[in-house]
Amino acid sequence: MSEAYLAVLFIGGLSIFLAGVLAFANRKLAVEEDPRIDAVTDMLPNANCGACGKPGCRAFAEAVVHGEQQPSDCTVGGPETAEIVANYLGIDPGSSVRKVARLLCAGGTDVAEQAANYIGAESCRAAAAVAGGPKECTYGCLGLADCEVACTFDAISMMPNALPFVNATKCTACGDCVVACPKGLFELIPINQHLLVQCKSQLAGDEILEGCEVACTACSRCAADAPEGLIEMKNNLPVINRDLLYKETEIATLRCPTGAITWLNEQQFADKAKMAESE
Repeated sequence: MSEAYLAVLFIGGLSIFLAGVLAFANRKLAVEEDPRIDAVTDMLPNANCGACGKPGCRAFAEAVVHGEQQPSDCTVGGPETAEIVANYLGIDPGSSVRKVARLLCAGGTDVAEQAANYIGAESCRAAAAVAGGPKECTYGCLGLADCEVACTFDAISMMPNALPFVNATKCTACGDCVVACPKGLFELIPINQHLLVQCKSQLAGDEILEGCEVACTACSRCAADAPEGLIEMKNNLPVINRDLLYKETEIATLRCPTGAITWLNEQQFADKAKMAESE
């Protein structure tokens, strides 16, 4: 018997032995998966948007089945889907407050100055790489629509003043716009929050108004007028305490000299939606 033939027999026998070991180990060490995970996955919208904090709908279904998250954390499916999942699992659907993406800048081309002309790739990230971008305010929105491109739910559209408008009805709070914006101007905010600071500039004083008419000057009037603890000044910007949203009042906006802090209402969004549609 030749050495080559013996080698083939040895390798073949070893392969069969190892396959048997693997099959035995798979049977003994296999972890049975809860069949409810597949069922819950089928009940979800399968958008795989990540708004729930998980990388996909199946991962979310697994977390719900294991009691790590509640059905209402799926903002895309909404209350109806949460109710269906909860009834199937025999649990409470939960009461998570829906979040939406909000733009923290009101400095469109109608109120903000340009420091230079930008010629290059039509991308905010590309423009920001050139000395922070062409805007006088280096904290402001560059208006080149990276957020609109990143949004897979068609919830963002550009307005005539080169600011993005977020359609709260379509927004799933997936966070893609948060990641896409090189200036960090998007934030996921509870939909029941009415006070919004539409400025990210950390500069103080009226000099900032030379670059943007609606910038926050850090005058602190909003913090002084708001109920105690609701607004705190940090880095020359008012910060809203979301644990105290029940104290929200429009009074905090009335003495703002530039309108940098605003009170969100349905009419405001209706007006912006019309502007976005006209573009």
